[in-house]
Amino acid sequence: MTLDTDADSGAGTDAHLYKAPRTQITQNQGNFRTHFNFPGRNHPDHADHGYGPLATVVESFMDPDTLIRMHPHRDEEIVSWVPAGVMRHDDGEGNQLVTDADHLLVMNAGREFWHEERTLADDSPLRMLQIFVRPHSLGLEPQIQHGPLPASVPNEWRHLFGPEDAEVPFHVRNRVHCHDVHLDAGATVDLPTKPDWDTYFYVFEGTVEAGGTQFTETESGLFVGADGSSSSVGDADLSLTAETDAIVVAFRIDPDAPVTRQGTIGR
Repeated sequence: MTLDTDADSGAGTDAHLYKAPRTQITQNQGNFRTHFNFPGRNHPDHADHGYGPLATVVESFMDPDTLIRMHPHRDEEIVSWVPAGVMRHDDGEGNQLVTDADHLLVMNAGREFWHEERTLADDSPLRMLQIFVRPHSLGLEPQIQHGPLPASVPNEWRHLFGPEDAEVPFHVRNRVHCHDVHLDAGATVDLPTKPDWDTYFYVFEGTVEAGGTQFTETESGLFVGADGSSSSVGDADLSLTAETDAIVVAFRIDPDAPVTRQGTIGR
């Protein structure tokens, strides 16, 4: 699929903001539906569908009383972010875990990890993001992380996960950080950035404005700072302003990190 891509470099040419509309790459399995967002496709001159360690961000829908039977993953890190509803996880290690708005699930699949997902008949319809990160090496030790998230503070970024050496609640085995924010209409926040890294963001709900461009629900932006500057489009900080109440997820990415490309899904 060819995505429409807009570039906005603000007052100068030091940085660029590339926009992509809602993805048209979907799979419909009846009670389970997935929409695949490929961050590398935001950039018009980027050959890879992923962007560095971030392979894909999958918007997933599960109806009540749905079972995704036991299946394996290899050589990828899978993060389940569930802002509403519940996702029930069983795995080959005997874990029975419930992920909801207060908890995060990270499967560091490594050489192989088996799991299944389900919703019960009396569960609410589930809409979540499943985030696929390319690890730095193949055949790593499989492991799973599950636990409570820090409390969300309105209009402030919350740090969800990062590399193994970062002081964060959960980790993935490559150089990418993830944040989320719940914005009230009219609120403004600076986009999370890091010198010499780039930032991809996804609007899960609502509408925001960034760099003079509007982003509505399920649209995404890729902010690339060509000079290594962490927070400028031209001479101005890149901020997000909520035109309506909004939920946004942002990823700080080292575009030069070593990556593998043999994951089950996140290749």
